[in-house]
Amino acid sequence: MKDSHQRPSSTEIKCPQCATVFTIDEAQYAHIAQQVRTAEFEHELHDRLADAEKIKEAEIAAAVAAAAQKSQKAMTEKDVEIQRLVADLKLAAVNQEHEVTKAVATAQQEVSDLQSKLAVLTAEQKAKEAALKETHSKELALKDELIARYTDMKAKLSVKLLGETLEQHCEVEFNRIRSLAFPNATFGKDNDASAGTKGDYVFRDFNEDGVEYISIMFEMKNEADTSASKKRNTDFFAKLDKDRRDKGCEYAVLVSMLEEESDLYTGITDVSHEYPKMFVIRPQFFLPMIALLRNAAQDTIAVKAELEQVKKQNIDITNFEAELEDFKSAFGRNYDLAKRKFDDAIKGIDVTIDRLQKVKEALLGSENNLRLANDKAAGLTIKKLTRGNPTMQRKFAELEGAEEDAA
Repeated sequence: MKDSHQRPSSTEIKCPQCATVFTIDEAQYAHIAQQVRTAEFEHELHDRLADAEKIKEAEIAAAVAAAAQKSQKAMTEKDVEIQRLVADLKLAAVNQEHEVTKAVATAQQEVSDLQSKLAVLTAEQKAKEAALKETHSKELALKDELIARYTDMKAKLSVKLLGETLEQHCEVEFNRIRSLAFPNATFGKDNDASAGTKGDYVFRDFNEDGVEYISIMFEMKNEADTSASKKRNTDFFAKLDKDRRDKGCEYAVLVSMLEEESDLYTGITDVSHEYPKMFVIRPQFFLPMIALLRNAAQDTIAVKAELEQVKKQNIDITNFEAELEDFKSAFGRNYDLAKRKFDDAIKGIDVTIDRLQKVKEALLGSENNLRLANDKAAGLTIKKLTRGNPTMQRKFAELEGAEEDAA
């Protein structure tokens, strides 16, 4: 299929100058057209290149002008910024110099004030040091004098006299408050050596009816500082316990100056785990120990008085004994509770004198149990004991009848 736009095999061309018509073939036509197109293209290309060159030159000129303008503007702005920065630097330098001057002046003033305070403190410190040195010198002189006197006194005392001095101290302390604190008590040397040994002192206290309710066997032990063989507190426990049992005392107390460096024997030490109802105390706890044991025992006075009355009646009835044993058991439980609290208090005193307040609270805690025991003892009567016991009722009825007949 041929192209509809294909040129004819021959073409007529009219000359524009002379109006002559020429007939040319396709090859000639193509050659002429090629020449025409090439000339036109070159002419058009030349024109366009000239135009592009003009446009390019114009754009370059515009770009150069714009760049020059922009550069000039930037230079102007930069100059303004430089001038502003220079002004800021000058102002900052002035301010900094002012601040430095001010800071230096303040620092110099503070240094001056601190130097003045330091001078005052130094003077005060020197004065205090001088006063302390003078005070310490006096105290050391007094202590040296006391040590010398104490050493001289110890050197002059024999071992026996040392012990007697401690005994005399305890006796004087007791007699000093005997009439106020222990009006019914006895406190004296143990002169009964029938059992082979004897203690140093025996304390006994009685109620208003003359019934003994507390007894303590005391042993006083002191020792010279230069003694070659140092004794220990435990060396005297067995003898003290034997003396307590032989003399019928309830408690045993060792008043000791032995083992002065021991952390165990610092106040009141309970050693009842080795020997029953035995304590080791320092001399300053002599009176507090008696007061503690006496106060704890006072709550049992009514019970002991009632028991003494029952014993004097010499009533040997099985049911009565059972009733009495029940009472003793109930009392014993309350007593054990009170004893445990009392032991806790004693152990608290052993640690330090500062814990006596806690010991007081522990003793107050035992008051309720002792009060219950006291209430039970106060409620114990002959009538209650003979309840349900016809034999005893009959005996007391006979006794009452005899008293009425006698009246």
